[in-house]
Amino acid sequence: MSATVTSHRPRPPAQPESLRARRLPAYAAPVIAVAALALAAAIVYGASIGGPVLVIVLGAVLYLVGLFAASNAVEGRRSARNRTWSALIHSAFVLAVVPLASVVWTLVSKGTERLDANFFNTSMNNIGARDPNGGAYHAIVGTLEQVGIATLITVPLGILCAIYIVEYGRGRFAFAIRFFVDVMTGIPSIVTGLFVLAFWVLIVSPWFNDGRPGFSGFAAALALSVLMLPTIVRSTEEMLRLVPPPLREGAYALGVPKWKTILRVVVPTALPGIVTGVMLSIARAAGETAPVLLVAGGGAAINFNPFENNQSSLALYVYQQAGEASKYSPARAWTAALTLVALVLILTIAAKLLARRNRLSR
Repeated sequence: MSATVTSHRPRPPAQPESLRARRLPAYAAPVIAVAALALAAAIVYGASIGGPVLVIVLGAVLYLVGLFAASNAVEGRRSARNRTWSALIHSAFVLAVVPLASVVWTLVSKGTERLDANFFNTSMNNIGARDPNGGAYHAIVGTLEQVGIATLITVPLGILCAIYIVEYGRGRFAFAIRFFVDVMTGIPSIVTGLFVLAFWVLIVSPWFNDGRPGFSGFAAALALSVLMLPTIVRSTEEMLRLVPPPLREGAYALGVPKWKTILRVVVPTALPGIVTGVMLSIARAAGETAPVLLVAGGGAAINFNPFENNQSSLALYVYQQAGEASKYSPARAWTAALTLVALVLILTIAAKLLARRNRLSR
């Protein structure tokens, strides 16, 4: 007698109805957003209490309320809170991007009016109020020389200072350095200009200028270096602290000296962050006006010598052209501002690519 064995696969237990999550359809959020904007426009324009900005603000508030109510009715209170907070985060992102996009659009749309060869090949020397020509060649030269000298002074000093704080600094002396770096971070730019004016221009430069104060691009570079130094020190310090300790310990275990470990292991590992800090400081220095006005004096003629006579910069050129009583000056100011932003952007991209190439080559 043979017995037949029948195998039955167990059926999965049926899930209770309460465990099946219900979700809003994908089109719900756009529909709520359109309805909120339409209702906000009806309220604002119907009551004549504002314009498009108030419509957008009121529409955002109504959208959040409507999204929470719909999600609460369909998905539950927990999902409703999650959707609402996600919408708030996205709204904050849009709120941060909109002004930046507006600035970029305004800069590009108005800065291309004088984007021609004459603007980059001529200066403002002998240019009158009724002359449509005139460019920023002298200001571009001044910016490149002043920021370049300030970078050559500040970058080695700032990186070495950060290395000392992280790798060697102990006790009160290191604490004092950190304290003064933090204090220098908040110093207004005009104060640094006054400091260089009182020390370098009025006291030191007369020794080399037959007893007369010497306004120059080098004095502006000294003022810019004071502004750049705390940013480089703080950013480099933070990047060096992020280097994992096992990298240092592995080098020490192989018998590598400490100075060589810092030079060949720690600094290359932190190089991308260091470059970012350096470029932030360069961008700040390139956009400063008060120090250049105080110690370099500005000027309409081209001056290739940063150690003698007045010298202008792009930031100072924008400030001067914006205040000129000429119908051609605003176009020059916008184009100079666009040139300054483009110059900083090009330097930042080049520095990033250089740092990445050095890192890949290792």
